[in-house]
Amino acid sequence: MKQNALPLSSALIASPQWQTLTGMSDRLRIWAVDFALPLWAKTGRDAIKGGFHEKIDQDGQALDLPRRGRVTPRQLYCFAVAGELGWDGPWRAIIETELETYLARFFRPDGLIRNLVAADGGALDEGPSLYDQAFGLFALASLHGRVPVRFALEDKAKALLASLKARQGHDLGGFEETVPPSLPLQSNPHMHLFEACLAWTAVSKDPVWQAEADAIAALCLNYFMDAKTGAVREYFDAHWRPMPGLEGRKWEPGHQFEWGWLLMGWGQAKSRPDAITAAQRMIDLAEAHGVDPGRGVAVNVVLEDLQILDAGARLWPQTERLKAGLRRAQITGKPADLDGAVGAAETLIRYLDVPVTGLWLDRMTQEGDFVLEAAPASSFYHILCAVLELHRAMSSVA
Repeated sequence: MKQNALPLSSALIASPQWQTLTGMSDRLRIWAVDFALPLWAKTGRDAIKGGFHEKIDQDGQALDLPRRGRVTPRQLYCFAVAGELGWDGPWRAIIETELETYLARFFRPDGLIRNLVAADGGALDEGPSLYDQAFGLFALASLHGRVPVRFALEDKAKALLASLKARQGHDLGGFEETVPPSLPLQSNPHMHLFEACLAWTAVSKDPVWQAEADAIAALCLNYFMDAKTGAVREYFDAHWRPMPGLEGRKWEPGHQFEWGWLLMGWGQAKSRPDAITAAQRMIDLAEAHGVDPGRGVAVNVVLEDLQILDAGARLWPQTERLKAGLRRAQITGKPADLDGAVGAAETLIRYLDVPVTGLWLDRMTQEGDFVLEAAPASSFYHILCAVLELHRAMSSVA
């Protein structure tokens, strides 16, 4: 599903915020093209055993770890969009080679995706996790049209979705986490299924993708989002009611921004102002109560009474804040709606300021210190998605 094109307001383009983001876009794209993509293409790939490494330490050395079913598809996405960002490296060869490895190692005989394999490809956890199926669908959509037709990616994706619906479809909509059913049910995997289905609507005319995206949007609006506050809950009982106790009271600012970004795109394409309004409420809540003004960061977890439960700040919520603020301003045309995106871009650059350019620090403590640890490959998808959104927005008025 492609978004309906809306002309950007002259006030937005002329605003100081837009000009700041234009400079940030150039800086982040250069970081990605000149440093990050070459580093993760070389050091981030296992030249001996094949596949993508999970982490690179701050000295620039890859760690030999088991490979998760959610990381390989994220890395495939990163190299699939590398050409659009302007990288002239061998991204086509990388995605073809690593797609072969992904299909061989992670896809089970029934078409679903394993949770974990050893570095040499041996199965360690057959799963399948709902979260990992979502990223598998997302990667196949990202690669569709960029690899030879012999891979038959849409056939694989439709078979995966059909198996998932038959195996784990929930009577009230959405999906069970496991078979047999277990609790809690979770909104987050559905968000990534929503993202995957929207990615497929952009490259396929098959109505199955639009129908599934519409169903997940309805699930979010009817069950996940609290009507009083605009908070998207994380954990639910078997009837899509918030789990009793602490788990049912949690919401994550990063997911608020991410759901908001996705729902705004869906609402715009479907001419659903109610969805756009709901998305804006999500973003407003996250900006007002999920961003620490002292550190300038979106924090990890907040409770329904607006008390911060986890004041640490992962890297990825900053990228989702950037995307949400940018898309909101593109729709409203209001320069003030770019303030969050500007703050997020400035903050993101702090996470990328490490000795080996092309890596990052993933966690900030509540005191404002970064945790010195290896850079996880899983964050690259979040970073490049934000860089690409920014690049597309700035290029649209160049």
